[in-house]
Amino acid sequence: MKVEDRCVGCAYCMLVCKFEAIEVLGRAEIDEEKCVKCLKCVIYCPVKAVKG
Repeated sequence: MKVEDRCVGCAYCMLVCKFEAIEVLGRAEIDEEKCVKCLKCVIYCPVKAVKG
């Protein structure tokens, strides 16, 4: 999964991730080792910055 440049740092993706695979420090960063590709971050991203 990757995060596009349009990430606004709202942290919705981090809040919905049950696996604590996302950290937002200005922009979302996804830890590929923790990510199970459930796609909740993709669904909840209001600016569609997260791509599966």
